[in-house]
Amino acid sequence: MVYTPYDWAQMLRQKADYVEDRLRLGSPVVALSCHEGVLIVTIRWTQRKIYEAYDKLAFAALGQQADIEAIRMLTIDFVHVEGFQRSPEDVSIQRVVGFAISPALRRAFSDPFRAPFVLRALLAQVGDRPEEDVFYVVNYDGEFAQRELVAAICGMPSVEEDVESEVRKRLKLGDANLHDALNVALVAWALGKFKTDNSEASKESVTNEELHKVLMENLSSGKIEAALLERHSQRERRFRLLSDNEIKSIVAELQ
Repeated sequence: MVYTPYDWAQMLRQKADYVEDRLRLGSPVVALSCHEGVLIVTIRWTQRKIYEAYDKLAFAALGQQADIEAIRMLTIDFVHVEGFQRSPEDVSIQRVVGFAISPALRRAFSDPFRAPFVLRALLAQVGDRPEEDVFYVVNYDGEFAQRELVAAICGMPSVEEDVESEVRKRLKLGDANLHDALNVALVAWALGKFKTDNSEASKESVTNEELHKVLMENLSSGKIEAALLERHSQRERRFRLLSDNEIKSIVAELQ
């Protein structure tokens, strides 16, 4: 079968529409730099969304769980081969995104005989100082962008800038403690969820009361998932999930 340039463009548009419709219902993920390290936060209803990828790397995504798992395993396989063939110090977020994740997503999206991956991913790498933290957002078509100090993925990519701006407005990134960072990340999550679910209001300002309502409604059926890439840990593996006690204190303040 011969594809004309028009057929090719139409196929890509149809794939994009297909993926974006399914991502719209996804739960946002917010990642930011704080004093203790890199904090990654979301609210989930079923499967986990935030994972360890390597010693200083974390992987999070929204989308279809099977596709998230496929890209997560691809990431893990790549970084462990890199660490074995080179050295653990040579494993970097730039190589993971540029040579593993992005090419795999791009191939699936551009191949007319393959279904695209339904996901949008966020990767984070903790540094010795906040300014050395690195964040990447990777789209379903393989396109990616680097962020500084804060990154977010939402069901509507156009909302992500608003979420990141909200974090910057409420928090001194890099210096804030874990408690304050988690509080602000949850508020930013609520903003992302509200603007994704109410696209007609995406350009309007949202009150604190509206954000609180969104957060409480989603916490009634969902669960906070939060992970920290520890900056000052003596362990090689910096990733840890926050305990229920760490999260409960924040939720109590929000209620």
